[in-house]
Amino acid sequence: MKKIVIFASGSGSNAENIVLHFNKKGSANVVRIFTNNPNAKVLERAKYLDIPSEIFDRNELNEGKVLQKLNEIQPDLIVLAGFLLKFPESIIKAFPNKVVNIHPALLPNYGGKGMYGINVHRAVLENKEKETGITIHYVNEHYDEGEFIFQKSVNIEDCKSAEEIAERNGVLEQLHFPEVIEKLLTRNS
Repeated sequence: MKKIVIFASGSGSNAENIVLHFNKKGSANVVRIFTNNPNAKVLERAKYLDIPSEIFDRNELNEGKVLQKLNEIQPDLIVLAGFLLKFPESIIKAFPNKVVNIHPALLPNYGGKGMYGINVHRAVLENKEKETGITIHYVNEHYDEGEFIFQKSVNIEDCKSAEEIAERNGVLEQLHFPEVIEKLLTRNS
């Protein structure tokens, strides 16, 4: 069975959705959830879903402790689902084409340092965009610049707030992220 490791910093809604998707499918298991935030709601979700979790700090991420744990697990795919720290090159090189991220905009627009979550949706709203969407991409050494795997757009002309945009984007994330992960795992068989 394929092994997935998820990195998240916040609520963990995408992490939970991925776990539930693969619990139904039986083709892969989320074997660990890593977070840099000891107060992240993803930890509650991990406990509820009976998924082991790891809390680490920036030094442990950058100095090899997290890489050591990943080497022990040997995941087939590492999924960043609302993970806010820059992912270390050492992990990317150790797991080539096995680290993916979801971004709440149509990259290359609205990407880069500081462009996450509601910040992205506010920028999209302020620029009066007619559509936005999601981008699932491989992770490289630069924020949001890895090769695109999948994009899906949604019309937001009638949205009046960043929160409305976030809600519309969230539907896309919940629908497409697990499916894209499943396709990647099948492709890498």
